[in-house]
Amino acid sequence: MEREAKPPFDPVAFLAKVGNGKTISIYQRDQDIFGQGDVADTVFYLQKGRIKLTVVSEDGKEAVVGILEPTQFFGEGCLNGHGIRIATTTAMEECVVTSITKAAMIAALRNEPKFSELFTAYLLKRNSRIESDLIDQLFNSSEKRLARLLLLLAHFGKEGSPQSIEPNISQETLAEMIGTTRSRVSTFMNKFRKLGFINYNGNIEVRGSLLNAVLQDKLELKQNE
Repeated sequence: MEREAKPPFDPVAFLAKVGNGKTISIYQRDQDIFGQGDVADTVFYLQKGRIKLTVVSEDGKEAVVGILEPTQFFGEGCLNGHGIRIATTTAMEECVVTSITKAAMIAALRNEPKFSELFTAYLLKRNSRIESDLIDQLFNSSEKRLARLLLLLAHFGKEGSPQSIEPNISQETLAEMIGTTRSRVSTFMNKFRKLGFINYNGNIEVRGSLLNAVLQDKLELKQNE
């Protein structure tokens, strides 16, 4: 009697189900998944929601260093020997998160080529984003950095059309992410609204005209007119 063929491995289905070394948890808004300084022995995968990463310096200053969206991994530093978390991760809305023990993660990477491909693609995309962010910080004005951040959060180039940024992100958080003050962010947001780049009535909706202004390098030009 022939043995039934094993179904092909589906990495997305693997991450969506409870299993050996895997658990799934729901986190409510403002609930921490892990904190800076916690022991790092687990990798996480965000199924639903958004999570912000914050870092606190030795003198107590806090900064938002990133926002995670569905299909992103986080906490993977434990695979590279980092025994302590270097940031705090906090749910910005209700989140569904898969946690994978370090041992289970290593086993999946070794035994399942498709899962290894998925994780490698994530790492490459993340590194590319880090490089882009670094160039942005070094060479662009805070106004351009804000414009780029709004476009990223609104998924321009991914969804093909402007969308509201959900959940709503405060001006304080935007300021921390681009390295400027809340008052300057407020000034830029009011300017973008007057120019028709965004709708801003509590929630933020980004229009295609902001993308055109960034691509054509017209932000400062419009400011000087």
